[in-house]
Amino acid sequence: MAGAAASLGTDPITLADLLRVANSPGFERWQEQIRRTGGCAHPIRLQGQTVTRDAKTGDVLYSYSTEQEPGGMLRVACGNRRASRCPACAWTYAGDTYHLIRAGITGDEQKDVPATVRDHPRVFATLTAPSFGAVHNRPDTGPCRCGASHTDDDPALGTALDPERYDYAGAVLWNNYAGDLWRRFTIYLHREIAARAGLTQTAMKEACRVSFGKVAEFQKRGSVHFHAVVRLDGPDGPDSAPPAWATVVLLDDAIKAAAARVSVPVSSSRDHPARTLRWGSQVDVQPIGALGQEELTEQTVASYVAKYATKAAETTGTVDHRIGELAELDKLPLPAHTRRLIEACWHLDDAYPERLLARWAHMLGFRGHFSTKSRRYSTTLGALRQVRADYRARQERRERGLSEDLDDTEGSTLVLAHWTYAGQGHTPGESWLAATIAKEIQLNRETAREALADLAGLDEEVWA
Repeated sequence: MAGAAASLGTDPITLADLLRVANSPGFERWQEQIRRTGGCAHPIRLQGQTVTRDAKTGDVLYSYSTEQEPGGMLRVACGNRRASRCPACAWTYAGDTYHLIRAGITGDEQKDVPATVRDHPRVFATLTAPSFGAVHNRPDTGPCRCGASHTDDDPALGTALDPERYDYAGAVLWNNYAGDLWRRFTIYLHREIAARAGLTQTAMKEACRVSFGKVAEFQKRGSVHFHAVVRLDGPDGPDSAPPAWATVVLLDDAIKAAAARVSVPVSSSRDHPARTLRWGSQVDVQPIGALGQEELTEQTVASYVAKYATKAAETTGTVDHRIGELAELDKLPLPAHTRRLIEACWHLDDAYPERLLARWAHMLGFRGHFSTKSRRYSTTLGALRQVRADYRARQERRERGLSEDLDDTEGSTLVLAHWTYAGQGHTPGESWLAATIAKEIQLNRETAREALADLAGLDEEVWA
């Protein structure tokens, strides 16, 4: 422990608490709890008990109480998807998102998506925000407009060249209405596909279904854009083949046409003129190919989407929590460009109270979901979590000498439980240990994944 403590590089308080935790009674059980949370950075602490009885005889099959747990508490994962808040839970969320997106591209019988979806038209589309003013960037050729050749990690990237002329109000309003733009885009996409097929919208629904899975990403300049896997199915979803006229070329053309048609009007209010919000001119659509057939492979797309599912606006230097009042900004190390976007949200809040801009100022006005999908695209995150919970439940029953399928017969057992919230988070020493456990878990899974990929002859990244 002394050698490990010397290499921590942490403050004396953390080191002292680390020693306290490591020498506390029940330390091994505490470690087991944290491993079960995946190394969660902010676990929820619960107190209570549960009793499982045979529904027919009333016999107690199993009972549990937190009284014997370390500190008298059970720790469960917080489940936060944001990597800035909990890297461990965000890693799990990214893995679930990968499987959800990949199942809709390659098919997965265990997730009720047939493998035949590989034969359906599939594209990876990116819809961006328009320009709100010139920003520092890295052009494909030559230097930035400012004359400098910025590096990838230059903090100036994405910031306004001329802050006084940059449309900060337009930028945050666009973020705020981005969800409305996407909803209208899906409506127009159906219409554009129907028009190219020579069908009415009613006939279109009887012949073809559009499915998608998308994720939002913040650009350096603080504007949201969307990445989406879009797939054409038959009328019954992924289980049915799309009509012969449903091709990648048609889908590509329909997406670009739909994006060009979408507009969301914003009425004038006080000192703010009326404006019309639209997608940016950069609409990228790429076909998705099977492994080795196209540059943009199925695994690459799923990994790309999963990567951004755990990120929010932190890439712009903003904070990952709500801001109670503008005075808080003076205490935060915010980049000037990001601060202006946050201030714009607060200044616009009185003009557009129904948009809750101040409430979402830390998100630069964006209040939509970062990861969404259409109903028949593939499985759900809830279903994936349930599979994991069922596995752990069977594992626990096996460890206690009970039948693994004890709960499979409806009405066979009766569970009585009482839980109370007892807090959240770790002490400094616990935080360090939890982070170490999280890294160990990820390293072990990555090693196992690489071994499986080698056996299968795969080079692509596959989430465990």
